[in-house]
Amino acid sequence: MTQSGELDRLIAAARHWSPGRMALATVIATWGSAPRPRGGHMLIHEDGRFEGSVSGGCVEGEVLLAAAATIADGQTRRLDYGVADESAWAVGLPCGGQIEILVQPVAAGGFPPALFEAIAAARAAGQTIALTTDLASGATSVGEDPGEGRFVNRYAPPRRLLIVGAVQIAQSLAAIARELDVAPVLIDPRSRFLTEARFPGVLLDDRWPDEAIAAHRPDSATAIVTLSHDPKIDDPALIAALASPAMYIAALGSRRSHAMRLERLALAGVREADLTRIDAPAGLAIGAQGPAEIALSIAAGMVQAFRR
Repeated sequence: MTQSGELDRLIAAARHWSPGRMALATVIATWGSAPRPRGGHMLIHEDGRFEGSVSGGCVEGEVLLAAAATIADGQTRRLDYGVADESAWAVGLPCGGQIEILVQPVAAGGFPPALFEAIAAARAAGQTIALTTDLASGATSVGEDPGEGRFVNRYAPPRRLLIVGAVQIAQSLAAIARELDVAPVLIDPRSRFLTEARFPGVLLDDRWPDEAIAAHRPDSATAIVTLSHDPKIDDPALIAALASPAMYIAALGSRRSHAMRLERLALAGVREADLTRIDAPAGLAIGAQGPAEIALSIAAGMVQAFRR
């Protein structure tokens, strides 16, 4: 799977380079310690420009040559690299992994250009889209049709993190989220806390948390974390979060304060089964001290939930 920011740059490049001839390289299989995940992309223009990566630099040179040939003759190619292959050592893949790469022309009968727009539209709507490639013909189409000789690639919506409470931990958490390719949103009705100076470049929302969360329409690519320590702010946010399909919901606070929080939420009508979705105290237990380390532990818990 290509990360959200990488995918956005790939789509932007496809739009900018059109109508020039292009090829798309995709990691279709990995074994062992492969440097890039299955589904990773690299887009190559006929003039040699490229965007993305299929190996983190190990075999890109070889892939560029194959892409040039595909652009020239319109034929799909499959490339295999592994530690047992002399060619793999020659191009710099001695890490013990193996990868298989499909190189398609960006054209009808290969990877039609319209599929970039289909991916963009699905992501904008907060939906997952699946594309299936017939490995024999090299043709890719919309839909999930797994089976022998087919490769299915799923493109999830952009990952988001809704942070409730514009406190010091939120400053570190927003910065870490952006490094992880997760778009942060800061929600806090307190104008003195929620300022551009404290959160430069971050989307700020000063609505009451339940209203803000509902408006942002959390999906399975969304994490929601409450940090304010104020039940008047955190509790409505958690009620709204638990009514959504958000992937990760967490709340800052001690075990004692969380027990009291659970009592309040239960009295507010939240079902016990939903209450178990809250990760509290928020994040992985790494012995964190100070705002930055606490933010790191929360980000780790979020990534763990996304990967599951």
